Amino acid sequence: MANADKTDKRKTRAARRAAEEAAARARAEQAAKERKQQTIIGAIVVVVVIALIAIAGIALYRSHAASTAQANMTVDEAYAKLQDVKDKPSTADEKGGVLVSKDGVGEKIADAPTVAVYMDFMCSGCGNFERTAGETLTKLVEAGQINLELHPMSFGDQWSSDEYSTRAANMLLALTEQDKDASHILGFLQNMYAEDFQPAENSGKKTSDDQMKEQAVKAGVSQKVADASVTGKYTDWLDAINTYLPKRTDLLNVSGQLKGQMTTPTVTINGNFWDMNQLTTADLTVDAGLVQALGLEDSQVGQAGQLPSIGADGKPVSLV
Repeated sequence: MANADKTDKRKTRAARRAAEEAAARARAEQAAKERKQQTIIGAIVVVVVIALIAIAGIALYRSHAASTAQANMTVDEAYAKLQDVKDKPSTADEKGGVLVSKDGVGEKIADAPTVAVYMDFMCSGCGNFERTAGETLTKLVEAGQINLELHPMSFGDQWSSDEYSTRAANMLLALTEQDKDASHILGFLQNMYAEDFQPAENSGKKTSDDQMKEQAVKAGVSQKVADASVTGKYTDWLDAINTYLPKRTDLLNVSGQLKGQMTTPTVTINGNFWDMNQLTTADLTVDAGLVQALGLEDSQVGQAGQLPSIGADGKPVSLV
């Protein structure tokens, strides 16, 4: 009887050890299986990451290649590319200028000089220019003393968090197609460049389409036209303008630290570059310097019939 008990106990211990060994083998097999799965997953992750890096690298390369291609374009090639854009604003000429005069958009005053302003709605310097000289320019336009040529650009998106430059430039172009009243267009510019409205560069401030439409309506544009002027139709055209204009040698600074580069605002008078660096030497404000460069006296500003002495073809009067 005792021997039988001992035999049973040995069988029980053997069974327990067998069960434990089986459980250990199962755990080892499961661990091995999990390690294999992790290895496979890890390999997949590595492949995916490499693929993503490759894709990102291709995107960066394409972007860089496109940028390099634009940088390597000649002015004639950039001009040709501008002409090839499908959707062009009907009010802009072949070089991107929108003419505004007392007679309306696209109507040129004979014998009056043409002042061209190259600008970006995000550009702080353009805002300062408008806030200083905008009222004088408006008086000169409304009196028929000058033709004003607007050249909107959109490179300022690099300082914006919501593509403000592109959206604002599109709106201006669309407005000039639907509202030919010069006072409305110039009023829109003044409102957009108002110190309490224009976003500061890199500020992160977002400006909605509705807010821009309000600036148009405040300038006298109808709500219907303002609503219809929210568009992205001319974005490709603006991209081409951003490539073309900086390649034009007639728009490059002729003095100062940025000599040889195009900056905004750039102003030309009868197609001649106006060197605003002369203002500092002459101790003049922008508006006073502009009046003098046109060959006018301050008292003649806004006086219909008092045409600037340089006429429609003359060069700006030197300030120094």
